[in-house]
Amino acid sequence: MQKKTINDITVNGQRVLVRVDFNVPMNGGNVTDDRRIRAALPTINHLLDNGASVVLMSHLGRPKGVADPKFSLAPAAQRLSELLDRPVQMLDNCIGAEVESAVNEMKPGDVTLLENTRFHKAEKKNEAEFAAQLAKLGEMYVNDAFGSAHRAHASTTGVTDTLRPAVAGYLLEKELNYLGGALADPQQPFLAIMGGAKISDKIAVIENLLDQVDGLLIGGGMANTFFVAQGHNVGSSLVEEGAIETAKTLIANHADKLILPVDCVVATEFKADAESKVVPVDEVPEGWMILDIGPATIAHFANRLSAAKTVVWNGPMGVFEMPAFAKGTFAVAEALATLTDATTIIGGGDSAAAVEQSGLADKISHISTGGGASLEFLEGKTLPGVAALDDK
Repeated sequence: MQKKTINDITVNGQRVLVRVDFNVPMNGGNVTDDRRIRAALPTINHLLDNGASVVLMSHLGRPKGVADPKFSLAPAAQRLSELLDRPVQMLDNCIGAEVESAVNEMKPGDVTLLENTRFHKAEKKNEAEFAAQLAKLGEMYVNDAFGSAHRAHASTTGVTDTLRPAVAGYLLEKELNYLGGALADPQQPFLAIMGGAKISDKIAVIENLLDQVDGLLIGGGMANTFFVAQGHNVGSSLVEEGAIETAKTLIANHADKLILPVDCVVATEFKADAESKVVPVDEVPEGWMILDIGPATIAHFANRLSAAKTVVWNGPMGVFEMPAFAKGTFAVAEALATLTDATTIIGGGDSAAAVEQSGLADKISHISTGGGASLEFLEGKTLPGVAALDDK
């Protein structure tokens, strides 16, 4: 961790502007999954315990630069208030005279949440004037939003042009230490698991990881493109035609490291109650589609994972939202949960949701709060929200 953290600054009596990631699922004005809010609590509590007043800012969803009540952060403020057991002041904007007046009246121990930063087009455009207005709301800046660290927006990078010190919160530090440690100094054997629908989204990650891992397990829809590259017929399964040549190249260059499924669960259609059966990957019936890895692949993957000391996993093994096609994903979660002396890292997104659903989250070393950010980090990219912070 080459960046300063909240342990490197004195916050007593200071008003601290904190970028959090409260981009959480909601339904009917209620937060349905508060993991990201809970993940920010160590940083918020540290600041409050050390005499700061705390101004929080976040985006939620894609309101396209206009104020839209269904993307209001008010439910997040309500949930945070319950978790902190203290009032959280919710403002109806994130900039402007009324907002400045409200935060100027804050006292140590007070918590305020600004309204959705993406209600302004200037947020995603990282416009200097908008960033400066946000920066005026604090006397120091903390970024604890790993899930947005791969975006160069006003609230993640622009504010640091005029507001210093600018340091990492505990969540951001933890994310970088786990993911950075896996890449920089992994305990061997180091295995990666890649799933999800598209290979094109993860080609750069796969290429970067293949240079470092001892084995890369491939599942999910992206495996279909590898099957086609091997000359197999995959029926009506999802295939990325434009990525077939890339898959052929990866197989040719890394046959020793790529671990592909040997059997699969196929169905007549993309439905939870569709007729399904298990077949070898080279015997997919015409018109059927692959929706999960099969039992022989589960056993094969579990065997390869059993000796691992470091594992990074991003993307489900099948359509885990449908119980009939969730066995592969949950079996991988179980395989990781049994690795008691290994570092196991879930790279956010669907695989994080699947691990939570499986009830095994507490047996995983680290579950990332940022799917896109963790992918870019695993690609070897510099995250703008991290680069903007003060160096140690």
